[in-house]
Amino acid sequence: MIADPRWHRFQTPEQLADRFARDVADFLKVAISQRGQALLAVSGGTTPAAFFRALSTHDLPWTDVTVVPVDERFVPTTSERSNEKLIRGNLLVNKAAAARFTPLYHDVTDVGEAAKLADRAVAELPLPFDVVVLGMGGDGHTASFFPDSPELGDAIDPAASHHVLPVTAPSADEPRLTLTMPVLLSAGLIALHIEGAEKHSLLETVLAGPHPREKPIGAVLLHAAKPLDIYWAPKKGE
Repeated sequence: MIADPRWHRFQTPEQLADRFARDVADFLKVAISQRGQALLAVSGGTTPAAFFRALSTHDLPWTDVTVVPVDERFVPTTSERSNEKLIRGNLLVNKAAAARFTPLYHDVTDVGEAAKLADRAVAELPLPFDVVVLGMGGDGHTASFFPDSPELGDAIDPAASHHVLPVTAPSADEPRLTLTMPVLLSAGLIALHIEGAEKHSLLETVLAGPHPREKPIGAVLLHAAKPLDIYWAPKKGE
């Protein structure tokens, strides 16, 4: 049974970005005060850019923060599709330029080799993550848990032993690397950041439906030990 999520609804994407950044910054400050450091995993795509820029201006000891992508496309970091490029250009700037960054992408022959390197690097971090920021696609995927991926079962296995897995899917355009579900769901704060009426409707359908596992986001919601915090706003013009 899915624990009812905590909805945070805003009138504009700008209001969402500002409040979400403040909430995440506050959570990171508490984590740092309690254990001397904080781990932050963030999603890619186009939605989080404004949130990243807002978060980057907050006052906190960024040298004690390590940022990791939730998932990554197996493309060079110069590619416009690279999540690392998005994070470096929008989050690791301003005051947050002092934060540390652990990439998932490695410039190697294939995505399987890159996943092995990323898996080792994440395993060496002081887990668990303190904050995980997820996004969601129109097909209900989150992280790189794609409905048509042959690796989906392994990636969302609550007992998965790997921290990072390679992902292939016809709908993904290129191979991916993703943190696995038990790594993501161990975080102190798990937030889903979405915009637009279509995604709001899809998520409500998943939450109300009899078979939420049919969508990867539904499987995440089912296995989460605590309610997710959902930050939503309509897209501009809606």
